Amino acid sequence: MNVPAATELTEIRVQQDDFDLSRDIARLREGDGRVGAVVSFVGTVRDLNEGAQVSEMELEHYPGMTEKALEDIVAQARARWALFGVLVIHRVGPLKPLDQIVLVACSSAHRGEAFAACEFIMDYLKTDAPFWKKEQTPEGARWVDARASDDSAKRKWLQP
Repeated sequence: MNVPAATELTEIRVQQDDFDLSRDIARLREGDGRVGAVVSFVGTVRDLNEGAQVSEMELEHYPGMTEKALEDIVAQARARWALFGVLVIHRVGPLKPLDQIVLVACSSAHRGEAFAACEFIMDYLKTDAPFWKKEQTPEGARWVDARASDDSAKRKWLQP
């Protein structure tokens, strides 16, 4: 039985509201018989970072520029792998420990492409998308610096 193929989905959202993980991921395969794999990553707020308790984290972004950077990252992933759907949701504003921050999800015919694309998008998002994080700790507020480990994760994709 052939199931009709849905159109390719690319959705990028930067929002304050939480997202519905189950509903959003389900949309990546809904009505699309080509999909054999859906891979997702969800990032959450930790209550401890760099040895300090975190009671709140506030994320800021540059409207328009942030969405454009995410669109460029997704376009790079689509150029590398055969993807049917890509969903990137990133929250901004004040968040508490355990809150969801980011969802990256990819659908494809096979798991290899979906895993690779999801990891690629997340690695590039961490280094190339203009988001700024400020944590509230017992010692006061502090901005979160870029991490060498994020730069290292991105470098693996630059290899020919």
